[in-house]
Amino acid sequence: MADTVTSDVAQLQHGWAQVYYSLPKDQKDVAFGKLEEEAKLAVARNPGRAEPLVWCAIIESSHAKFAGGLHALDLIKHARKLLLDAEKVDPQVLGGSIYTSLGSLYAKAPGWPLSFGDKKKAAEYLKQALAINPDGIDPNFFYGELLTDTGNAEAGRRFLEKALNAPPREGREDADAGRRAEIQAALADLD
Repeated sequence: MADTVTSDVAQLQHGWAQVYYSLPKDQKDVAFGKLEEEAKLAVARNPGRAEPLVWCAIIESSHAKFAGGLHALDLIKHARKLLLDAEKVDPQVLGGSIYTSLGSLYAKAPGWPLSFGDKKKAAEYLKQALAINPDGIDPNFFYGELLTDTGNAEAGRRFLEKALNAPPREGREDADAGRRAEIQAALADLD
């Protein structure tokens, strides 16, 4: 069972990095839709495991960025549900990825009455992620981005720089390279 989870998660991670960082923007909506189907199969193959739930949520929330409209709102609401389900199974899974993803969702989602977006709640979740994974590339990036977006550019810069210098993740070189490019762009915007 553990080998199935590991294999499924690795496949979803690489599929996500490929679609998010390498495909042209006009191909991402369809590609994320296909990857979502793979993620749902991984969840079904691995009942009671948090990792596939988290990756299904990451894929759905990323898809929302390119889907637009009401479909995007449905995707982020379902992604949040998956993350909360995963939290019940193992809140520490994948180095705090549940809280990193929840923080990112709350930071980017529209606020009431359209959706659940809430910058304060985003900060709370991202601080939880940082408590679990203080040196991680993703929690530092998203918290730095949130701080910058909410008018605290200097503190945001510190977290972005920490993200840029985060230790590499074994087997996640493709995602790390793409994230580092995003971090460099965010830092350049601050100059």
